[in-house]
Formats: sequence, structure tokens, C-alpha cells
Amino acid sequence: MRRMYRKPLKNKKTIILLFSLSLIFFILTKYYSYREGSDYDMIKASEIMLRAMETIKNCRKVKGIPFDENVDINKTGLIGIKYSSITTSIGNLEAKRTTTNPNFAGLIIFLLKRIGIKNGDTIAVGASGSFPALIIAVLSASKVMNLKPLIIFSIGASQWGANIPEFNMLDIFDCLLKKRIFNVKPIAVSLGGEKDIGENMNPKIRNLISEKIKEKDIYFIYESCLRKNVRIRMNLYKKIAGENEIKAFINIGGNWANMGEDSEILKLKPGIVRIKKFPPIEKRGIIHEVALNKTPIIHLLNIKGLVEKYELPWDPIPLPKPGEGRMYQIAKISRPSFLIIIAIYLFFMILTLFFRNKIK
Repeated sequence: MRRMYRKPLKNKKTIILLFSLSLIFFILTKYYSYREGSDYDMIKASEIMLRAMETIKNCRKVKGIPFDENVDINKTGLIGIKYSSITTSIGNLEAKRTTTNPNFAGLIIFLLKRIGIKNGDTIAVGASGSFPALIIAVLSASKVMNLKPLIIFSIGASQWGANIPEFNMLDIFDCLLKKRIFNVKPIAVSLGGEKDIGENMNPKIRNLISEKIKEKDIYFIYESCLRKNVRIRMNLYKKIAGENEIKAFINIGGNWANMGEDSEILKLKPGIVRIKKFPPIEKRGIIHEVALNKTPIIHLLNIKGLVEKYELPWDPIPLPKPGEGRMYQIAKISRPSFLIIIAIYLFFMILTLFFRNKIK
């Protein structure tokens, strides 16, 4: 009878111990991993992006440039028009609206940390005006991580991007600088479009924008030879970086000089990418040059593939709040500290079960 009484007592203590271990490690994974900084940085970047979008919307209103609420459903002020004199190509409206989700800034933090970028690092950014929201997401992430982003962007934009001549990427940057949301200026600007010199733009508009760029005292890249254009950009990145090593390259949109002329580049998956096959030198873009230098690359073009990969919502109405979304769970479970905590938890669980008969 005594033996029969002691056995259930041991099982009861084992269950209590297992429950206690589970509770302790649940608290650790819930709170310690959050306070480690990654989630906090992601949410903070998303909050900055949201504030930047509100600022841009107000600047657009002050300029008297209306936006169609049937198109810009979430009233972000970052959705352009279907066609204008600086429209370079067709674009997907839903994709443009999707990128206005402020949690894209959180995604940029996640991707940067995945490739080993640390606070204070220098990164290069090549962008077209097609995805203004993604440029803002990168600026927001850079601000949180105290990065030095060396940005070169083109004025031309695809449909629904920053393709309003009176409110293009130069105007958007001016707005953010004057309102002190960011203090980062582009290191150079190009026209974009065909051959990166706006061959498909109206000559009058092309000349007006060229003059506007010169007035801003920003380095103006006007070169229709791909190899020369790429060389100019690479030299600018290196010159401005100085003694600092460029730790990553972020490509936003499909600028000709960034992407090159090889059609295989269109097959490149979004997010963190590694290029293994290189086209002939005369067809290579910036993305190939940095890959040859073993510089990590974040590629932001295929928005549908990007949101599916990192579980962000497609064309959400209304926009999610900073910190909302499955992406934050993905970020947490992929973090080294989280994996270490889980490993320790499993070790103690196995140890407890192995010695359960000796627990008194």
C-alpha cells in the first residue's frame, strides 16, 4: 500500500515541475526576447515611418495636390497617378498600396539584422521613384539603427509611384528634411526611365526636372552608357563612404543602372538575395557589382513575393498599426536568443523526464 501511494506522488511532483519550467520559459520567451531590442527596433521604425507618411500627406495638402481616395484608399499621400509626364512604365496599384504599410520599416530592420548589419554601419541604397514608401521604410530603419544610408534615386517612376511632376521624390525628400523627420540627403539623383536619362519623357518636362535637380545642389547623374553609369555610381558610393566599409546594398524598384540589362535579373527573388551567375560585363548593373564584392543585398521589387515570404498583408484596408502582423512572430522565433532559450527549455524538460523516478 505504501509503494502504491508513493508512485502517484512522484508523478504529481514531476507534473508540477514540468509545469513550472514551462511557465518560466514562456515568460522568458515572451518578455526577455522582446526587451533584447529587435522587436522594439522594428516597432520603433514602423512608428517613424507612420509619422513620415503623415508629414508627407500634410506637405502634399499644403502644395494643393489632391489625391483620389478611391485610389489612395488609406489616404497616405504616397500613391501617385496612373499616368504623367514622368511615368516610366506600368505599375501595380495594389503593390504600391501594400508598401505603405508602416510595418515595412520593421521588415527592413529584420532583414538588415539578418545579414549582420549593426548600429552605425554604412549601407548603399539604389532606388527608383516607383516605391516612395519603401524609400521611407529604409530611412526609418536607418534612423533607428543609426545607419549611414548612401542613397541614389531616380525621379522617374512607374504608375502610382512618385510620378506626380509637382510632387516627385525630390519634393518628398524636401518635405521630410524641412520637417526634420530625417536628416539624410541623397548623394546623387538621376532622371530614370529609358537609359536613366529619361529618353521616354517629354523633353520639356525632362529639362525642367534637370534644372530642378541642379538647383538642389545634388550630384546629377546623366549618363546613357550602362558601364559608365554604373562606374559613376560605384565611385560615388565609395567616395562618400570614405574609410567606412559599405556593409549592404538595398535595391528598391527597377532602375536601369541598378538592375542592368540582363533579363535573368527579373527572376531574382525578393528579400535577402545572393547572385551566383553574372551576365557579361556590359550588361551588369550595380546589383551585380556589389555582389562581386561579396556585399549582402536586399532586393525590394517583387512586392507580392515579398509579402508572401514574410507574411505581411496584401493591399490592407485599413493599414495595420506598427507592431501588428505575423512578421513579428517570424522575427522572434528566428532570433538566436529565442532559439537558445528553447534549446535550454528542451534540455531541462528531457532531464526532468529522464530522472522523474528519482524526484521526491
